[in-house]
Parts: sequence; C-alpha cells; structure tokens
Amino acid sequence: MATQDPQVVAKLVRDLEELRKAKKGEAKFTCKKNTFTVSGTNNVTVDSWKFQDWDYKRAGLPTYARGLFTTRRKDGTPEIATRGYDKFFNVGETKATEWRNVEKNTKGPYELSVKENGCIIFISALENDKLLVCSKHSTGAREDSNVSHALAGEHWVERHVSAVGRSVKDLARTLRRMNVTAVGELCDDSFEEHVLAYDEASSGIYLHGLNYNQPDFQTMPSEEVHKFADEWGFKKAKFEVFDDIFRVQSFLENCAETGTWDGRETEGFVIRCHLSDNGSEPYRHWFFKYKFEEPYLMYRQWRECTKAVISGKHPKIRKHQEITEAYLQFARRKLMKNSKMADEYMHNHGIIALREEFLKERGTTGSDIIAQEIKKQSESKEINQNVILVPIASLGCGKTTVALALVKLFKWGHVQNDNLPKQKNKPKRFAFEVSHALGEHSAVIADRNNHQRRERSQLMEDIYPVLPDARFIALHYVHEPKSERLSAIREVTRKRVLERGDNHQSIRAGTNAQEETIGIMEGFLNRFEGLDTSRRPDENFDQVIDLDVCASSRENLETVVKALHGAYPRLVPQMPSSEDLDAAISASLNDYHVDTDLSYSYGKPPKNKNKPNSPDNGITLREPAGKTAFSPEALSKKIEYFNISLPTNEITSTLHSLFPSSTPPETARLYNQLVNSRRLQSSFHVTLIHRASKKDCPEIWDRMVNQYITAQNTSPVPNPVQNPPTLGSARVRLERLIWDARIMTFVARILPEKSESETETETGAEWPCANPIPHITVGTASPDVKPKESNDLLKRWVEVGSGGDTGIFEVDVKGVKVVDGVVGLVMSRGKY
Repeated sequence: MATQDPQVVAKLVRDLEELRKAKKGEAKFTCKKNTFTVSGTNNVTVDSWKFQDWDYKRAGLPTYARGLFTTRRKDGTPEIATRGYDKFFNVGETKATEWRNVEKNTKGPYELSVKENGCIIFISALENDKLLVCSKHSTGAREDSNVSHALAGEHWVERHVSAVGRSVKDLARTLRRMNVTAVGELCDDSFEEHVLAYDEASSGIYLHGLNYNQPDFQTMPSEEVHKFADEWGFKKAKFEVFDDIFRVQSFLENCAETGTWDGRETEGFVIRCHLSDNGSEPYRHWFFKYKFEEPYLMYRQWRECTKAVISGKHPKIRKHQEITEAYLQFARRKLMKNSKMADEYMHNHGIIALREEFLKERGTTGSDIIAQEIKKQSESKEINQNVILVPIASLGCGKTTVALALVKLFKWGHVQNDNLPKQKNKPKRFAFEVSHALGEHSAVIADRNNHQRRERSQLMEDIYPVLPDARFIALHYVHEPKSERLSAIREVTRKRVLERGDNHQSIRAGTNAQEETIGIMEGFLNRFEGLDTSRRPDENFDQVIDLDVCASSRENLETVVKALHGAYPRLVPQMPSSEDLDAAISASLNDYHVDTDLSYSYGKPPKNKNKPNSPDNGITLREPAGKTAFSPEALSKKIEYFNISLPTNEITSTLHSLFPSSTPPETARLYNQLVNSRRLQSSFHVTLIHRASKKDCPEIWDRMVNQYITAQNTSPVPNPVQNPPTLGSARVRLERLIWDARIMTFVARILPEKSESETETETGAEWPCANPIPHITVGTASPDVKPKESNDLLKRWVEVGSGGDTGIFEVDVKGVKVVDGVVGLVMSRGKY
C-alpha cells in the first residue's frame, strides 16, 4: 500500500496555487481551482484542480492527473482526496503515442480494457469513513442540472454495494485504508445517453481502475480491479492481456475494421503498460488509447444532423451520404408523428432508440453498414472533385514549395493568399478565389497559413454555401506540443525564411532588418493553434495529413502524395515515381520567383535603440524610445470603434430559420432582397462604442482604450494595425429581428461573462455599450443605406412599435439563442 507523504502533497498544492494565482503571461500554464463543500460533513471542503486540455501535452506540469481533488485533514495536513488517471491520448495524437515510439519506449504486459461509453466517476474516502464521489471536475449537486453526474454516481454506488450486502461506510473505510481512488464509467441511458446503448440490465458503474492517491501516477493491475469489483458489486470493464506490442497492434486493427469486440460494439480500448523516456529503466505506469472511428462517427453525425433538422437548419453530411440521407428521411417521419420527440431529442433522450429503430427497420447494424461501405469503396475512394487542400502552418514550413510541387505533378489549382493585395474582406476574397478555381480543377490548394481556428472556420463557412460537397483536407504541419518542438522549428524555419531573402510577397527578409522578420515569425508561432478534430471547425476535415516542419519539402511532398493516393485513388490514380517527385520539388524551388511586393501589409516596427535579448525565444528586440507612432498609446488614437465579433454561420443560420417558406411575401420582402442581391453583411458584430460617441460616453471610450493599451503592452501582437489584439470574450443573446424597407438588424443583449466555476453562473461584468440598444446589423437594401441607420430604426421601433402603418416588422428569436463572440477593435483607415 502506498501512503501519502504530507510534505510532497503540500508542495504539489503550493505549485498548483502559484500557477492559479499567476497573472496572464507570468506562467506557462493556466491552472483553475474550484472548491466544493462535501454534503453530510461539518463544512469539509475539497479543491478540484485542472489545466487546459492542451497543457497536458506539454512538459513541466506539477501533475498530469485528470480528476484531482485535494483537501485538509482535521489537523490541517493536506492530502489527495481523489486521484484520476494521468491524461492519456489517442494513438498518433502526441509524439509519445506514435506507434514507433510506443514500440521503442514501452514494455508489457499490455492490458487492453474496453472503453465503455459513459461518464467517468471517481470514488474515494475522506476522514471519518465519509465516501466522496466525484465527476471529472466536481462533486455534489449542481445548480445547472437536476441530477449532477456525481449525484447519479452516488446513487449507483449505493445500489452496487447494497446488492452484495455491504454499506457505503464499509466501502469508504476500505478505500481509506488502501489509500486509493476507484475509477469507473457511469453508463445509464435513463440518466444520460451517449453513443452506445445500455439497457437496464447493463447499466451501472463499470470499474476499470484503482489509483493510489499520490502525486505520481500509480495504478493497480486490471486483475486486482476485477477482484475489487466482484467484492463490492460493481460491473467490470473487460480486458485482454498481451506481452507483445505487435500483437496489440494486430488485435486493435482487426477490431477497428468492424468497431466490435466480443460480439459487441465498442468505442475502443485503453492500453495500460509501462513507459520509459529512452526504452530503459526506470519505467512508470502509462496509458494510451485506441479509439475506433466507425460506426461512432456515423452515429454522431446522425445525432447532429437530426438536431439540425429539428432546429430548422441544413444538416451537414460529411460522410456516409447515402445512409445518412435515408436515416434523416426516417427521422423526419418519426418526428412528424410524435410532437414530444423533438424536445426530448434536443435534451439527449431518445437518440439511441431512434437510431436502433431505423437499423431494425433496415435489418442491419452500424458495423454492417461500415463493412458494406468499405467493400464498395464508396466515400473518399470515389472522390475526384471539389477537393480543397488546406495547409495549417507557420512561416517557413515549406507549404508553398509543396503546393507548387503538387501543381507541377497533378495540374491542380493553387490560390496563394500572399498574391492578393490588401483589401476589405480579403479572407472572403480568398475563399471566393478558391471556389472559383474549383470550377477548372479537381483540387485546389488554399495556400495561406490557416494557423488559427478562426481562419479555418472562415474558409469553410464561406465555401460550404457555394459548394456543399466540398472536401477539406488538412496538410497539418505539426507544432505541438510546443514545449518539445518549437526550438527545432524556430531553427529550421528562420534559416529557410532568411535564406530566401526577398523572394516573398510580404516578408522581405533580404531588405528588412533581421529582427523585424523574426518578430513577425514569432507572432505566427505564438498564435498557432494546432489541429483538433474533436472540435469545430477541425472536425469538418475529411482527411488530416500530419507533416514534419523540420523534414525537407521533398519528404513532406511524398507524405502528402502517398496519403492522397491511398485515401483518394480517383484523385491520385497513380503514385508518381521518385524521379517525378524530385523534379517537382526542384521546379518549385528553382522556378518560383516573386515580382509583387506587398510587404506594406505587415507595417513597420518602431525604431528603437537598445537591443536586449529575450530568453524565451532568442529574438533580439528593441526597447521603445518614447511614444512612437506605433506605441499602444499612439495607436489608440487611431481606433475607429470597439466591437464584439460574432460567428457568421450562427448569425446567418438563425436569420434563415426566421423566414420559413410559409412567410408572407410582404414580410419576407427585404429578407429575400438581401439574400438574392448578396446584401447580407459578410461578417457580424455588435458595436460597443464608435469614436464618434466618445464625447457623449467618455467613460466607456476611456475604459475600452485602457483595456486595449493594457492588452498590447502585456501581450503585444506584431502587427497591431492590421491585426489588433483581442480584448476578451463575450456572450451575446439574439432576442428579436427588426426591419423596415431599408435595413434589417438583430436586437441583442450582451450577457455577463461566465465565471470560471463549472456551474458557469453569470457573475461576471458586462461589456459596456454606448448604443441605446445593442444590435447586430444584418444587411442594408442598397449601398446608400449605411449600417449606422440601425440606431434610427431601433429608436423609431421603441417609439411606435411594429405592424400597421409603421412600416416596421419584427419577429422574436425562439428559445434562448446565445452566441460566443470575441471583443476587439477596428482601426481607422489611412497611413500610419
């Protein structure tokens, strides 16, 4: 039995507290703490600690535990109350989980436990034999839920232990004596549906771990976990044991073909083994996972498409086109017959029943559908048009070199963002050029960095309405974990950029000062957001091809072509020879010359004197010599307005839902005019304050200006004129749509910021707004009508209302429609 060392635990808590209290920019990691009072005790509290998901991929965390709760005993001694697993990742998701590194650095036995499909539950004990049941980051009741995951877990614990004639107090006493946390998966469709079905007999807590309550990760073998589960009445997660990693790979690949094991659909496996840093002693406990893509991605698509249909939106079908359309026809019939079903479905009830009823009607299973699709080689094997290759890169990765080589090999289209001059709505123009090029080419490379999620989202949002069947393929130049990779990436990319000199449209490394070029590059590295296919917009990529920044462009070209040939044989019917690949790279390196100078897009840095070295990135920066033309204070005088930028797709989808086909023509006249004449705004925002209002509302203007200056001084962006810093996030509720014959606008409410607690209560302060009614201008009838007329319309609406002879129309937005936005600013036009 591993006991707790109070001094070691105390140091861990101190380290976590330091990271929690650190100001933005002072620490590498962001740590959050939430404190919960344990019910049934004399005000005993436990603290939950967590980092951002991406932090767990980085070196140097005080702990990698996901699900960590600490407390203090009666005598004040700190202790770990609950200890989850160290965060583990899918095969290929990190450097450590790449198969070649798993083969080299791990040893058996390899225990493969079935990944049950529910929510994780931790069971441990406090003093006085008090049982503590937690979800991943909370315990007890929650204000935003009738029954929290932790309370549902408590109920099931009581059911399990009472079934074997034991008590909760007995369990607590045993866990306390063993100094362990029992880890299980709560699977109960009557409480919460996920993807796989659990009937009443199979519902419960599936125990799959017993972790010692220590800072370092130590866990008991699965065989011991099963014995414990039998003794206390819990269900057991099945497992297999292998001694050889290559047998593990073969087993997993065979199961993945159908998404089943032991006659049952499963989400995948968690592999438990031992890892060393270099394949030799010492070894430590280590987990990784192998998730099956299908049929679960198909099931999730059915769920999201059904919710889209219920919400009046157009369902996005990325894969499994034929069967998904058949499922949606079935779902629509059922929804029309049962008026209650839609509401239940939107609250995650009845999802599995509807799916199973559809499969039963067709006499098939999800795994059979996948097997049939593989056999027919439908899906990506048949794709040979409307393919968009999207590099995700920073400066100097070689994306254009690879793009030009692909054009040389396959005569595909190539749209280079750097060739587009500075202009209003340049991102939209870029998307237009990509769409236009697909009229002449089967595939097009959308050549820009696309290094932030908002850029990827913008590209997809602008292209999908024009080409609903477009396929996006990510050419992902891997940068993460940054703590491990950035040093080598900096060295390689700087060498490439500085050596090419002025052979680039906007980065003139041969003409400009070296520190200026490196400063621009560093900005891209700092802003780089790696691919994450578990969230939007990256979940929409049809294929992801990971590339090594430090590898040669020739190597990366071959990686891309091989991947495309394997996944899209009609697009790339034959694999080019080695000589062809060599020739393509040679041509892209030697024949590419830039004649256009667009370097003004990046502006110029302030001229300064001193040159201190930054220890973080090795850049030589200059100290400001007073308030130059580019100091935050000086730039603040050039601000045109502050706003909350909102996601275009959410605003437009809400707008379209307000005008069903049954809308009277007179009511829908302006809406139809805006849509047909392309007069809808290309982007949407709530104006917080315009410079024209600063005399009337000086306190709001001064507050926002001070926030801008603080943001730019604290975390300076390299090009504050073209890309001003963001000032924070905001939530905006769309309440109603107001319009007349000239202009259409949403009435909006700026909501308080959410607190950091899991309950997400609205305790934060609102962003101020100088307009009498916060609003989002949707569109104007003609260029002569200026967006600022929204204020005039809303003033009239308040005075006279709508309908009758007012000429004003209005419609409420049903339900509670809240969108997340980004607070920022727009600079005045002109020279700087």
